[in-house]
Amino acid sequence: MTATPGIVALSEKLAQFHDHWNPRIVAHYNGNEVRLAKVQGDFTWHAHAETDELFLVVSGELGIEFRDGVRRLTPGELIVVPKGTEHRPFAEGECHILIMDREGEPNTGVNPSELTRESLETI
Repeated sequence: MTATPGIVALSEKLAQFHDHWNPRIVAHYNGNEVRLAKVQGDFTWHAHAETDELFLVVSGELGIEFRDGVRRLTPGELIVVPKGTEHRPFAEGECHILIMDREGEPNTGVNPSELTRESLETI
């Protein structure tokens, strides 16, 4: 018999941390991770060679720079960055985002940097 799944309250999870560009895992599904992050300022240019990456804005505004332009997202909007596509997220003010990535996928994809997290905390 399967247990009844729990509910993930995004606001409660987001209240548990304050640092930027350090995603936390809040759920798993089909070999993927649902991650939450608080972001502000510029991230690094990067790409994910073998997996798409989904960004959903919970609060604030998120920009994602691509080699051919910029997309700006507001709360309730999402974008799927296709695998292999170079991108650079940024936020002028604090922004809260939900990210869906393949389990174990580095947050900087194939481009290690000072913002790469070796392992992500599950909350």
